[in-house]
Amino acid sequence: MQLGVNVPYFGPGTDPGVLREWTRIAEGLGLDLLMVSDHVAVTPDVAVRYPEPFYEPFTTLSWLAGTTGLRLGTTVLVLPYRHPLQVARMAASLNRLSGGRFVLGVGAGWARQEFDALGVPFTARGRLTDQYLGTLRDLWRAEPETGTGAVPVWVGGHSEAAIRRAVRFADAWHPLRLPLARMRSVLAGHPMPGFAPRIALRLTTTVVDDPERPAGTGTIEQVLDDLEQLRLLGADTVVFDPYHGDPEETRRPDTAWQALTAVAAQWRTAS
Repeated sequence: MQLGVNVPYFGPGTDPGVLREWTRIAEGLGLDLLMVSDHVAVTPDVAVRYPEPFYEPFTTLSWLAGTTGLRLGTTVLVLPYRHPLQVARMAASLNRLSGGRFVLGVGAGWARQEFDALGVPFTARGRLTDQYLGTLRDLWRAEPETGTGAVPVWVGGHSEAAIRRAVRFADAWHPLRLPLARMRSVLAGHPMPGFAPRIALRLTTTVVDDPERPAGTGTIEQVLDDLEQLRLLGADTVVFDPYHGDPEETRRPDTAWQALTAVAAQWRTAS
């Protein structure tokens, strides 16, 4: 089972030097995948959690592709924000230029004000996501990649519509920060093509005794057990998400680096 990290690449503490350090630490820990999220218009509903500077994902990943051998991806690109022909071109180009190391994680989005700013109907986001995924699939089938293979697609979300979308279009279902029980229930009821969850990374000094505890939250023993349970559920990749919603966290990346180091080191030793 591979491990990755969703890098906070926004907020007051983020700059190119911090992004390079995230990459260096991920490589040093033997991680496999580095991912970033997506917003285009940092409207007030976005900025409260993900403020400027907010780097553009394809630009950032293209920059990183020349400095690291890690796999690279989006978790998740809000697919309705861009024309599918543009997404297809950018994703295929990045995949080729990186030697087949790109993963396109996509979702339908949630920020109503951002949809309004971009002139995209918020209530149509699910339908547009399905339509655009179909377009991507058809384009890549018609124009097969030369030497690198098709771009892997992970579909995020856990609504019924998102689950149907993952079954229909994805190479893997990519749930975000769910409890183990919820992921286990979905997998028991749906024949997923693959499973690559993004989980929290929040270490505590005492056991978190809550049935709704998101995977990745708790003592290091709890988090290591979460990883083992995800492995048993068939996860090919698990992506850690060390950001918890306070932009001031980006000024203190050492906290996330220490947690990532502790978990990754013990998991590798146990494995």
